[in-house]
Amino acid sequence: MEQLCLEQARVAVIGAGTMGIGIAQLAAMYGHPTQLFDVDMQKSEAALAQLKTQLEKRVAAGKMTAQLLEQTLANLTIASDLQALANAQLVVEAIVEKKEVKQALFQQLAALCPAETIFASNTSSISITAIAAAIPQPERVVGLHFFNPAPVMKLVEIIRGLKTSAQIAQALFSLMQSWNKVPVTAKSTPGFIVNRVARPYYAEAFRVLQENVTTPEQLDFIMRECGRFAMGPCELTDLIGQDVNFSVTQSVYQEFFYEPRYRPSLIQKELVDAGCFGRKSGQGFYDYRQAERSPAYRLPAMPSVAPGELELAVNGSWSHSSGLISRIQAASQLKVQRQPQADEEIVLGDVRLRLSRGESVELDYSKDKVVLMDWHADWNAAQALPIVASPACNAADIAKVEQFFASIDLIPIWTKDHAGLYVLRTISMLVNEASEAVLHAISTEQDIDSAMKYGVNYPQGPFQWAEKIGYNTILQILKNMYRIYAEERYRCSIYLSKKAAQERTQSQQELEFRQAG
Repeated sequence: MEQLCLEQARVAVIGAGTMGIGIAQLAAMYGHPTQLFDVDMQKSEAALAQLKTQLEKRVAAGKMTAQLLEQTLANLTIASDLQALANAQLVVEAIVEKKEVKQALFQQLAALCPAETIFASNTSSISITAIAAAIPQPERVVGLHFFNPAPVMKLVEIIRGLKTSAQIAQALFSLMQSWNKVPVTAKSTPGFIVNRVARPYYAEAFRVLQENVTTPEQLDFIMRECGRFAMGPCELTDLIGQDVNFSVTQSVYQEFFYEPRYRPSLIQKELVDAGCFGRKSGQGFYDYRQAERSPAYRLPAMPSVAPGELELAVNGSWSHSSGLISRIQAASQLKVQRQPQADEEIVLGDVRLRLSRGESVELDYSKDKVVLMDWHADWNAAQALPIVASPACNAADIAKVEQFFASIDLIPIWTKDHAGLYVLRTISMLVNEASEAVLHAISTEQDIDSAMKYGVNYPQGPFQWAEKIGYNTILQILKNMYRIYAEERYRCSIYLSKKAAQERTQSQQELEFRQAG
């Protein structure tokens, strides 16, 4: 197959909104003769004038050279009508998110442009296969999904419809690399990679709020502090717009024939029905009408440390949380006994602390003194941790647990019973969703990890989390949640189950190798 090169391609961008002018800026900045078209020519002119002002400020701040500014503006022109785009080699549309409107545009362009012209859609959710079905030479229709703001965000999803040419997809992949982007490829599927795999981040947050387990401000703090997410789910959906996020969720749910994993939340519907869209409306989960948003979360005070040494046993390897064990061993108030070969527990007298495996303390440990802990992405710098005690724990047990946490300078956030707690539960669902995407050949593990890190700024990709925490831990969490809820949304992906089996086999082989000397 002859390789297609687009490094000198003439580019046309249709739609002079935020995304359109951003894509046009990129193309012009990287040396492409670029035309910007909008049905409202005044909008194109205003967008270009605003871009010129923004880039001049960057030059003044020393963030851009005057030469690059001059080159960018010289390459970027406004087209007065569609006929002016007849010689474009790559057309990128960034217009309204309606399939019929996009199809009508490409049909018009197909009558003007050569058969070799590539038609790329910046859609975030509409099927590329469906758009292409109404276009002559459907193999030239492809998804080229930038993230806002396009000049800043690294990720670009390249989406292949059923008939999209592999040669075109590869050429766009190379082009995006030359634009200093991080391109990933995926088959056309509802939500593509990011908007599909990210759904559990919102869905599990809405579930915990609907179950009245925590508050939006506490949940957001936990996800930032323990998960190391840049934003918690409530503040993030307020920023995106509750109406926008709800609409995407509805679309993905419908397009997947009402798959339970994507079911929208009544919590979010209530916000949308009330016009509480988030930042843009002044109120969402938070109230933004004052100088500081409210409510604000306040951490509990650090428990006081009782005099004297606290004896405990640390059982198991804790390979997923070695930083926690390091803190315990460094604590002067703790007398620690290690038993690496036993099951993972921290034993304080008759109280056992465990990393959650998706259990419910009220259903599974009603007669046992057990405290379940959430996971922290950075134990060495951890400030606080959500924990829950079983009904069998009395006041003296709680005091002992608090003394332990105070000894390692970690604030316990006591919470209601919630299977898998917060961070572990969310990460497990993200891993499961990513596993389903790989199972169905939507994309690769590597591309999914890249997409989630660069598209929505996750601290790690789903498969990187799974390697760190352990596929078998993730699998056990999901199995327990499936048992507790008896809901299909928590069923384990067969791909995840196979990854866990491979992990067990590898661990057994490593053990046998060590035993053999």
